[in-house]
Amino acid sequence: MQSCESVVKGEKEMTTAKTNEIPYKIYLEENEMPKEWYNVRADMKNKPAPLLNPGTHEPMKAEELEQVFCKELVKQELDNDTPYIEIPKEVRDFYKMYRPSPLVRAYCLEEKLGTPAHIYYKYEGGNTSGSHKLNSAIAQAYYAKKQGLKGVTTETGAGQWGTALSMACAYLDLNCDVYMVKVSYEQKPFRREVMNTYGASITPSPSDTTEVGRKILAEHPGTTGSLGCAISEAVESAVSRDGYRYVLGSVLNQVLLHQSVVGLETKTALDKYGVKPDIIIGCAGGGSNLGGLISPFVGEMLRGENDYQIVAVEPASCPSLTRGKYAYDFCDTGMVCPLAKMYTLGSGFIPSPNHAGGLRYHGMSSIVSQLYHDGIIEARAVEQTEVFKAAVEFARVEGTLPAPESSHAIKVAIDEALKCKETGEAKNIVFGLTGTGYFDMYAYESFNNGTMSDYIPTDEDLQVGFATLPEVE
Repeated sequence: MQSCESVVKGEKEMTTAKTNEIPYKIYLEENEMPKEWYNVRADMKNKPAPLLNPGTHEPMKAEELEQVFCKELVKQELDNDTPYIEIPKEVRDFYKMYRPSPLVRAYCLEEKLGTPAHIYYKYEGGNTSGSHKLNSAIAQAYYAKKQGLKGVTTETGAGQWGTALSMACAYLDLNCDVYMVKVSYEQKPFRREVMNTYGASITPSPSDTTEVGRKILAEHPGTTGSLGCAISEAVESAVSRDGYRYVLGSVLNQVLLHQSVVGLETKTALDKYGVKPDIIIGCAGGGSNLGGLISPFVGEMLRGENDYQIVAVEPASCPSLTRGKYAYDFCDTGMVCPLAKMYTLGSGFIPSPNHAGGLRYHGMSSIVSQLYHDGIIEARAVEQTEVFKAAVEFARVEGTLPAPESSHAIKVAIDEALKCKETGEAKNIVFGLTGTGYFDMYAYESFNNGTMSDYIPTDEDLQVGFATLPEVE
């Protein structure tokens, strides 16, 4: 077997007969980049349930959604039937600044683990936002600009989405107002400064600048916030001003559509070398990364063309898939957004201030939830300290410091590789490395000095959130 030392000396030398001449990093040519997004809903027999009006509980109409979202994005949100949707040339030209992203063969990690498994990861951290979020941010900003809007509002957890949207809005000369979950605002000051550098306005959430923020602060004094809180504030801010719309970095159908570029590039790169993945793993908070990575592979499963094991990995502190209920729920804590049918812990659930800020959402994408409910994908919950052990092990041998969110997928990828070591199976394992951890050093400091702890909500804790679920017939 080729040694890890020889692998890292030079990419041109990284080929052996045993590995079918697979390079350390697989890059696509510019002409191989996707020109269309893939809409997995077109191949789903059981479509995601429609969004409901929070007042009438009737399916939301386009004209109602257009009061909150951009018109073209509403069209994409409601389209369950068109399998491929053209990526505008302006968006494709922007993608060329950082795409295609590399698919990396983790030779060094394989050697360290002593596993016969072949491990690949799709690396999405090669842009200033440090994550996959820019794929949808530029698309949503483009449609807002095309509609003639002044600006957009949004929420952000760990800060990747807020950073990505700030970049996209700066590029297109749009105003960008970001409500950042308070615990992340405090833990990640440098992420704030990147957003400031790109001209965004950042407010810690919950805040006293909105009616819903003041209400949440009154009901939960001292709260560290949640994505649900921040969404409520961002929506209120958008609908109360002319020329503004709200944009979301995860959960919605439109976002998973834009993120399909990740899975499409991954599949094209694997196909070039005749590699069929056995296991595909992604971290899961709201579903954007996972949904984007797995969509073309799920499409093959739904069409009966192939079969894969797909694993969604979530934090044990916010276990919406593994311990949540499949029900209609508010997408936000303030209960002003449409109702979505999803695996949820209840919009009233306030998660612990753990360090995987991007996975601190109470619910899961309706697409991912439906696929999980139908048994197409599986889910696992992992504890924070085990996640950071995996992150450190990965960083020491692969040379990239991973984001805490991505490290959930790394943890399960290592688990599966060690199973292969026990059985002798040479499975192909693919996971999404959604971003870098360079703005997460307080989290790494907590792990390294031994002060990090695990929090797993009790059944009683979860019941507080479940009690806020609306009654929908």
